[in-house]
Amino acid sequence: MDNAVKQNKVQSLFLGLQHVLAMYSGGVLVPLLIGTALKFSAAQMAYLISVDILMTGVATLLQLKRTPLTGIAMPVVLGSAIQSVSPLINIGSTLGIGAMYGATISAGIFVFLIGGLFAKLRAYFPPVVTGSLITVIGFTLIPVALLNWGGGDASAKSYGDLSNLLVGLVTIIIILGFMLFAKGFVKAIAILLGIILGTVFAAFLGKVSLEPVASAAWVHVPTPFFLAVPTFHTSAIITMIVIVLTSMIESTGVYFALADLTGRKLSAHDMANGYRAEGLGVILSGIFNTFPYSTFSQNVGVVRLSGVKTKQPIYFAAIILIIIGLLPKFGALATIIPSAVLGGAMFVMFGTIGVQGVNILRHVNFDSEKNLVIAALSIGGGIGVTVYPQFFQHLPQTIQLIVTNSVVVTSILAVVLNMILNGKINDDGEQVMDGKIVEKGLAQ
Repeated sequence: MDNAVKQNKVQSLFLGLQHVLAMYSGGVLVPLLIGTALKFSAAQMAYLISVDILMTGVATLLQLKRTPLTGIAMPVVLGSAIQSVSPLINIGSTLGIGAMYGATISAGIFVFLIGGLFAKLRAYFPPVVTGSLITVIGFTLIPVALLNWGGGDASAKSYGDLSNLLVGLVTIIIILGFMLFAKGFVKAIAILLGIILGTVFAAFLGKVSLEPVASAAWVHVPTPFFLAVPTFHTSAIITMIVIVLTSMIESTGVYFALADLTGRKLSAHDMANGYRAEGLGVILSGIFNTFPYSTFSQNVGVVRLSGVKTKQPIYFAAIILIIIGLLPKFGALATIIPSAVLGGAMFVMFGTIGVQGVNILRHVNFDSEKNLVIAALSIGGGIGVTVYPQFFQHLPQTIQLIVTNSVVVTSILAVVLNMILNGKINDDGEQVMDGKIVEKGLAQ
């Protein structure tokens, strides 16, 4: 193999590892929360986390590889959908563990079947909508970064401890140092280097333990229906369909964010392939007794900061995730990274996603009060429900699942307001109101 090709593959491997570390804590959070709430045994938790990571890699591969029906073929990484935690806990505690997986499989089939229809909504996402959506995706993730930076548990006495603040700050300084002063490949892996060196710094402060690595098993083989055979209940299925619809809306925002970064114009066929790939991933998650997947917005920040917009690093990321899922000792290595280190890295990544949305909004004509109203209300609504989700606490639980999701609220407000005030953008980038072309050249 040519030396240049070898070097390229090694670089892609490290870039892939960077993607894995960026999403790992979020990826294992969902099984940890659900398993703990449902009082899973240590053996069940070990299986749950391993298979979740493995299937994350499989689901990511489904998105990367284009087929006639599946795969958006962009640098996307999939992970467990955080919005599924509360409803799955409710389903598992009332109807049994099997009902969680029956509802998940059913929801995956639903996503696969409606992918083509849902993709037709692409015409309702002009720059004022996508810019608002991407801005909210980034800035509403900042509290997650701060939660991790402070120690990961806001109720703990050690939360916000000076050592945590110092570790996160050092991580940020390292990342910014590489971003501003390094060149080429070293600059591209600034996040990875920040996480590694931040962890080394934390180890000197006594904040790193290797015990999880020592106690982890070497090999773990996934087995269909290992935890429970799926059962099917109408109420549980409807609940999970609502959840996967919110995930599809979130994924739409991520698709557009990556399209903006990579300079690709998405077609309805591209979008449909992406949704169907996610649907397959959700079906597999139910079969192997893990939880629904959606496209991770965290990794958009990695693409933005690294400047590497090809799929090859994501292929390596998917392979790494599969290996980690099969070899728990390797997976345990990622768990020794302190929350404060991850929080510092997240703070940089999520901020850049938000600014990317602002950059898209720069191209929107805000001399038009209509566009100003669309952006103001949709961004304000998305950020507002993030800060005060209890604003809707007296609504039915199913509705709360929708209206307390910042991305969903922003999407609904932006799309509906744009339809009312501006009309629809057709596939040729033309503004259409009452069947007439009003303005041209507005497509992404």
